[in-house]
Amino acid sequence: MQSAIATRLDELAGWRGEVDRAVVALGRFVVEHELIDDPRNAALAALRERLSSNRLVLAFVAEFSRGKSELINAIFFAGAGRRVLPATPGRTTMCPVELFHEAGAPPRLSLLPIETRLRGLPLADLRRRDEPWQQVPLSPDDPEALAQALQAVTRTQWVDVATATALGFWDAEQPEDNPPQDDEGRVEVPAWRHALINYPHPLLQRGLVVIDTPGLNAIGAEPELTLGLLPSAHATVFVLAADTGVTRSDLAIWREYLGEHAAERFVVLNKIDALYDPLASPEEVQAQIRRQREKVADILGLPLARIFALSAREGLAARVAGSADDLAHSRLGELEDALAEHLLPRQRELLAQDVSQVVDRLQQFGARRIGDKRRDLAEQLAELRSLRGKSGGKLRLMLQRVDAEQAEFEPCIARLQAVRAVQQRQLKTALAGLSSQVLRTEVAAMQSALGSGPFKLGGRAAFATLCSRLHDALVTAQRRADEMREMLDASFMQLNTDFGLGFAKQPAPELQRFRRELDLIEHTYSRYLGLLQAWRLASPGFMEQFRRMLMTKLRSVFESAASELELWSRGASSQLEQQLADRRRSFRQRREALQRIQSAAGELEQRITDVEAQDAQLLGLQRLLESRVADVLGLLPPAVDGSATAAAGAAPPATAGAREEVA
Repeated sequence: MQSAIATRLDELAGWRGEVDRAVVALGRFVVEHELIDDPRNAALAALRERLSSNRLVLAFVAEFSRGKSELINAIFFAGAGRRVLPATPGRTTMCPVELFHEAGAPPRLSLLPIETRLRGLPLADLRRRDEPWQQVPLSPDDPEALAQALQAVTRTQWVDVATATALGFWDAEQPEDNPPQDDEGRVEVPAWRHALINYPHPLLQRGLVVIDTPGLNAIGAEPELTLGLLPSAHATVFVLAADTGVTRSDLAIWREYLGEHAAERFVVLNKIDALYDPLASPEEVQAQIRRQREKVADILGLPLARIFALSAREGLAARVAGSADDLAHSRLGELEDALAEHLLPRQRELLAQDVSQVVDRLQQFGARRIGDKRRDLAEQLAELRSLRGKSGGKLRLMLQRVDAEQAEFEPCIARLQAVRAVQQRQLKTALAGLSSQVLRTEVAAMQSALGSGPFKLGGRAAFATLCSRLHDALVTAQRRADEMREMLDASFMQLNTDFGLGFAKQPAPELQRFRRELDLIEHTYSRYLGLLQAWRLASPGFMEQFRRMLMTKLRSVFESAASELELWSRGASSQLEQQLADRRRSFRQRREALQRIQSAAGELEQRITDVEAQDAQLLGLQRLLESRVADVLGLLPPAVDGSATAAAGAAPPATAGAREEVA
C-alpha cells in the first residue's frame, strides 16, 4: 500500500524525466542549427541540472519521545517490512539525521563526532571533507543489518559540565532546561553532531530528502539546523504527543524555530492510540481527539486543517501487514494526502516556471537569429532580382556598391568596440560593490562595533546595520546594472538606425530576489542575537561557528548576484559579436555571388533560386523551433504554458519587407 505522497513523488519524478527529455531535444536542435549563444547554453545546462537533481526537503521536528522517527518509518520505509530508523520507547534519534540518495556514493551512514563543534567549523564546511566523519557501510538488501547499523544514531556519551557547556548542552543560568547529572556530576550528551544516511530507497532516489531532528536542547545547540537546514526545507512536520498536547518545551521549539518559518507547516498529534479508553465510547474518544486538535490549533495559531491526529505505530504496522482497514484506523493517510496536495504541486509549479522562462528566452533568441538571417536573404534577393536583364557594367557597379557599403560599415566596428568598452567599465563598477572584499569589510565593521565580547544587547543593532548596508550594496548594484542596460539600449537603437542592424533591447537583470534572500538571512540569524541565545554565543567555538556560517551565507548571496549580472552582460556582448559576424558574412556572400554571376551568365537565376531555397529552409527551421518549444511547454501546467507561449510569440521571424520580398 503505497502512500499518497509516495505516489505523487513518483508522478513528479516521471514528469521531470519527460520535461528533461524534451529540453534535451530542444537543446540539441538549437545547437545543431546555431540558434543559441553561450549565456543561454549555460542557462539550459543549469535547467537540466535542476530537473535531474531537484530535491524535496521534508523536515520532521519534535521534542524527544513524540514518535517522530516512527512516523518517518510509517510514511517512507514500511516497504522494508520493519522499522528502519530506531524508534523504541525513550530517547532515540540523538542528533540531526539527513536521509537522501547520492548515486555516486556507496550506501553508508556518515557520523560526525560531537567534538567537532568545539573547533567552530560549520557543518557546511565539514560536509565537503571526508576525514572528520566516521563511515558505517549499509546493506540495503538486509533490513535487519540496516536497522542494526542505524542504531548508531542513538549513541550518547557522558562528559563533565564544562565540556557540556562548551558543546552547548548546559547553561548555569537556565538550570530548568539542563539535562540531569549522574552520581559523578557528568552530563549525558549525543555522541554525534550530525548523521548522513545515503540510502537507495526509491523515494530518496526520486529527490526526497528527509531531515529528522532531535529535541529542543539539541536543536538550539546546533545553529546549522536553525540557520541552514530548517529554513531551506520545503515543508516542516511538527510532531506532538496526542495525550499531552503542546508542552512547555514543544511551545519553545515552535516559537523559537518554527512559528515564523516560511515553509509549509503541518502539525501531527501522534499516538492517538494512547487515548483509546475501554471505559469510554468511541464517540467520546473521537470528541476528545477533536478537542485536542482545536486546542493545539488555537495555541499554535494554525488552521485546524493543518492539525493531524494519528497513530504512526498503527500506520506502520498496518502497512507491514497490508491491512487497509488498520491503515484507515491509524489516520496516517490524512497527513500523507495533505503533504501530497499542498507540497508537491507547488514544487512542480516552481520548476515549471523555471522551464518556461529558460525556454521562452531560448525561443526568442532563436527566432531573432532566424529573423536576422531571413532579413539578410531578403536584401540579397531584392538585389539579385534587380540584376535581371542588366549589363556587365551594372554588375561592376553593384560590386562597387558592396565595397562602398563595407567601407561605410567600418566606423560601426569602432562604435561597437567603444560600446563594449563602456559596458565592461560599467560591469566592473557594478561588480565591485558585490565583491568578497566589500563583504569582508562590512562584516569586520560589524565585529568592530560589537567589540571583543559576545553578542548581547548591541548584537541586534550591529547585525541590523550590517544587513542595511548590504541591502544598500545590492540596490547600488541594481542601479548600476540599470544604467548599463539603458546605455546598451540607446546604443543598440542608434546602431540599428545608422547601420541597419537588428539589435534587440535587453531585459533588465533582476537582483531583487537576492535582496529577498538577504531579508531571509536577516530574519533567521537575528533570532540568535537576542537575550535567549546570549549564553550560547558566549562560547568561543559557538561564536566562531556562527560567524563562519553567516559569512558563508552572505558570500553565497553576493556571489550569486554577481554571477547573475555577469551572465546578463555576456548575453548583451554576444549580441554585439553575433551582429558583427553576421554582417561581415553578408558582405562576403554578396560579393562572392556577384563575382560568380559576372563570370557566368546563367548564374543569376540559379543564385536567385538558391536564395529562395535558403529562405524556405529558414521558414522550415522556424516551424521546427516552434514545434520543439511546444513539445516542452505542452508538458507544463496550463497557466505556466500559456504565459510562456504568449511571451515567446513576441519575436517576429523577419521584417514585413523581407516577407514581401520572399513572397
